[in-house]
Amino acid sequence: MKTIYVLVLSVLFSTLPQAQFKNTFDNKISPNRNALLSQIISKSADYRYSDSSSNPTNQDSLSKLKKTILDTNKLKNNIYDTNIKSNVVAPDTNSKKILVKDSTAHLYNQYRGLLNDDPIYNAKAPLWQPIFKVALQNTLLNLVDHYVLHYDFSVVGFNSWNRTFLHSGFPWNDGWKWDEDRFGNNFFLHPYTGASYFNIARSSGYDYWESSIFVFGGAYMWKLFGENGGPEGKPEREDLIITTLGGMFGGEVLYRLGSNVIDERTTGTERVGREFLAFLLSPGRTLSRFLSGKLFNHNTEEVYQKEPLDIVLSAGALVVNNEKSFGSGTTGFLLNADFDYGNPFEKRSRKPYDYFQLRTDLNFGQGRKVVDNIIGYGILTGTNTKVGNAEVLAGIFQHFDYWDNKVFELGTMSFGGGAITKFNIVKGTNLYTNLNLALIPFAGNSTEKGPDTTQIRDYNFGGGAQFKCDLTLNVGGIFSLTLLSYYYWIHTYVGYTGENYVGIIKPRIEFHLFNNVGIGFEHRIYYDDRYLRDFAASHQVHTEQKVFLTIYLADFLHNR
Repeated sequence: MKTIYVLVLSVLFSTLPQAQFKNTFDNKISPNRNALLSQIISKSADYRYSDSSSNPTNQDSLSKLKKTILDTNKLKNNIYDTNIKSNVVAPDTNSKKILVKDSTAHLYNQYRGLLNDDPIYNAKAPLWQPIFKVALQNTLLNLVDHYVLHYDFSVVGFNSWNRTFLHSGFPWNDGWKWDEDRFGNNFFLHPYTGASYFNIARSSGYDYWESSIFVFGGAYMWKLFGENGGPEGKPEREDLIITTLGGMFGGEVLYRLGSNVIDERTTGTERVGREFLAFLLSPGRTLSRFLSGKLFNHNTEEVYQKEPLDIVLSAGALVVNNEKSFGSGTTGFLLNADFDYGNPFEKRSRKPYDYFQLRTDLNFGQGRKVVDNIIGYGILTGTNTKVGNAEVLAGIFQHFDYWDNKVFELGTMSFGGGAITKFNIVKGTNLYTNLNLALIPFAGNSTEKGPDTTQIRDYNFGGGAQFKCDLTLNVGGIFSLTLLSYYYWIHTYVGYTGENYVGIIKPRIEFHLFNNVGIGFEHRIYYDDRYLRDFAASHQVHTEQKVFLTIYLADFLHNR
């Protein structure tokens, strides 16, 4: 559990060094601070270009790369050969600066940040490099599990490889099994490991889809060579699915958050602190940067894509009731953090995770289950449009839902269509909607008896569909009303055969107190209807209340 504490807290607080306090309540006081995103940072257009000859005896890493290209490639009509994937052209002999072609304005967002990682500095590495790095990570992980943590499953060698590699066959064969690990291990720690595989490839110049292949490859390698398969000598098939799908989501989210933390223009204590936080977010990315030499590079201009990042931090008290009886259960302390990355209403060409949202809840005083939920989604592809008085982003999204508390366990990974809209009702009053319908290829949900405190599986594996509805009415920056609704249909693959219908409704009201501080109240209702083949139908309802103080942080990309 200590491992979970460290991992989650690193996610919650990793982005704070860049946070700047803003009068967010003047625009919107809900977790979706999209009204703020209509602001454009006014900066000189020259800030993003490096002066490669300002200090020729001590050039930064990126300037050296660009100078190499300038020295080794012939210029054609004062521009590079079109086969060179760069936004750089010939140096202006008058200003001594690297200039950007007029046609490359589309390389920057409206906040004057890069729309993509710099293609020179982050060129795609040869295939063998990320493969080697993934194998190295698995080797180091096995050594830690074996010699530091003393896990039995980490004792591997030729005998175990003979069983797992030579005789297990493909994952759908009898040589593989469904494991009995507890819920948090499967649906939280495995996606985190997958995210590290993902970031090894992502930081080696590979895009979202290409990096996803390395997640599956890393997970497959680990199952065959990093573990011995237990007494049966069989690797677990669900780990491949969860690590891959969860690692795709977590990998890109952590990569984007890490890019907002890493700043190779900084030095000294600040640089060390940023690199350490990036390591907590993704050890795989730090390993990759170390092996490539980027961990110690210094640049005078930005080399990574950065989008506006808004953060909402909340703390307060909660009551988890015995079913519906108000005040009949246990009390505890809560810490929440919500992240909004990117502007969903900026008109631009969309690629995976240029916009995403992540909600995290930690509850203390409720036993060993501290990470109550991690809910997030990111756009894969989409289009911006305007319909009447409404701004709309419609597209395909990837979702990750993780619920783990003493009332129920539910983990889903899904893909589907959705639309985010903003209606301007009157000046200062807006309605935000977010509707998503997705298919769930794989999920885990607790059995009828609910979660227990054992270290073995107390949940079923399944799949199905889910619907999400997020409605927020912001009234003049004075208060906001929010309704969050989640509905899941899970058909059991492995476990108690049948259909499971889970609904979670969270109405919330928040008031502005002063500056960027607010106070709020939330009521959560959990519905669980089960129709199982071998048991009578069952119906459960549980409620929970929260009172909390909130700090709103608006972090717009700033450059030196």
